[in-house]
Amino acid sequence: MLLKKSLLVAALLAASAIGTSATATVATGTFTVSLKVNSTCAVNTTAASNITLAAVNAGTTTATLPGTFTVNCSNKTPFNVGLAPSNGATTGIGALAGTAGNPATIAYALYQDAGGATPWGNTATSSAKGNGESGAGAGMASAKAQSFTVYANATGTTDVQPDTYSDTVTINVNY
Repeated sequence: MLLKKSLLVAALLAASAIGTSATATVATGTFTVSLKVNSTCAVNTTAASNITLAAVNAGTTTATLPGTFTVNCSNKTPFNVGLAPSNGATTGIGALAGTAGNPATIAYALYQDAGGATPWGNTATSSAKGNGESGAGAGMASAKAQSFTVYANATGTTDVQPDTYSDTVTINVNY
């Protein structure tokens, strides 16, 4: 029996010696993880963005008043902003239309400054400011939004039928 135990112990020792002296072989490979982040921009407007020119008596002039909107673009994305009245003019000159059944209109203009020296139109492209404004994105978080002020004034005669006249302006952010 002692011989059997000795042979068993010797066999186990030999087997463990073989296991520890053998080297493992490892095959390796690699793969890539990637993510493409696209440029993006967003325009943010609220009711406070609307410009409501003060009511005037027919035949008098209006004051130039401001409105604001904000733009978020992805970090370091250059952009140019154009404003397009509903009549499609690229010069920033629009037409305020009366309510249903009233064919009268009142010309108005959009400006980049309170004094009305610099028109704000819609010739901006992704590569040129044109008659718009420009900026560079700081990120999409609301705290990183860039604010823009636009000024409007009725430039045509207000000697028209009493009514409320309005127009919709499209903000185009080219990036």
